[in-house]
Amino acid sequence: MTVSAETLRLGVNIDHVATVRNARGGVHPDPVDAAMMAIEAGADGITAHLREDRRHIRDDDIARLKATITRPLNFEMAATEEMLKIALEHAPNAACIVPERREEVTTEGGLDVITHRPRIEMIATALRAKGIRVSLFVEADQAQLEASAAIGADIIELHTGRYCHAEGSERASELARLARGAGIAADLGLECHAGHGLGFDTVAPVAAIPQVVELNIGHFLIGEAIMLGLGPACRKMRLLMDQARSGGQISA
Repeated sequence: MTVSAETLRLGVNIDHVATVRNARGGVHPDPVDAAMMAIEAGADGITAHLREDRRHIRDDDIARLKATITRPLNFEMAATEEMLKIALEHAPNAACIVPERREEVTTEGGLDVITHRPRIEMIATALRAKGIRVSLFVEADQAQLEASAAIGADIIELHTGRYCHAEGSERASELARLARGAGIAADLGLECHAGHGLGFDTVAPVAAIPQVVELNIGHFLIGEAIMLGLGPACRKMRLLMDQARSGGQISA
């Protein structure tokens, strides 16, 4: 399966705009305003993770995002009854089920679909019945990808953190693993996304993997927004993605 350059999408995660807001209290900066700025700068979708402890995005943010933004909303959620109820209430375009532990600073790895299959399958079935696309955040592991397809997921998002943190030959090996995983996902009929830790210096090789149709990027862009502004940071990321896809080279 091959994917054309034109289909590579940029999803912008606005969680950490809410982190800054919550550090001081009040309403500024507003993640909904940030979402609209990202869309104006070329984002194809917006991602927001409503964590169980509400450390950044809050319930009212999800409601306002759904009512306001002009691009698809990707709702990241833990595999819990509470989050399922919220997803069903707001009916985002997609719900991405991610592993979540209260003590972690950020998502530390892919979802173990095999071990938690009964719960994940139950949640996926309920989401799909509501017309919500089901995405699973997983490692580029064949067994996990096959389990994701077996429970009826529409999308998998490959965890790119290990690739981003690696160096030299190890990074090349991790990139190859992602490319193999993307190929397996496509052969299984799964739409393939990727994300976690991607920045200006790491995005191009992943963007060049032809089966990947969407990259979801958040923390790096919000950090760069402090220096460049959110619009310029999104536009630079969009340019790097497009250049990488049009060149068609996959290299470390």
